[in-house]
Amino acid sequence: MEALLSLMIGTLTAGGVYLLLRARSFAVVLGLALLSYAVNLFLFASGRLILGAPPIIDPRAGQYTDPLPQALVLTAIVIGFAMTAFVIVLALKAYVELNSDHVDGRTDQEL
Repeated sequence: MEALLSLMIGTLTAGGVYLLLRARSFAVVLGLALLSYAVNLFLFASGRLILGAPPIIDPRAGQYTDPLPQALVLTAIVIGFAMTAFVIVLALKAYVELNSDHVDGRTDQEL
């Protein structure tokens, strides 16, 4: 399970970095989203993956899972959604102003 999760985190990170290095603004937005998913999975996995264990410290329960990474992931999802919406609006404004979706503002004829 951990190997599969590590593989998924690595794949999402590699895809996110690849898309961040593209010259188009929407590819950059997708790259940021993929990187945020990778970080969320990493935070979630840092709380130990225990199936069926309650997230409450109870001496009667034999095992428990740490609720802090789950709370951090929920917070990161909300912040990531807000940042993605802001970057999309910023990219749309730049596209309308510059008539190009290149991150440096150049048009296709200038390249």
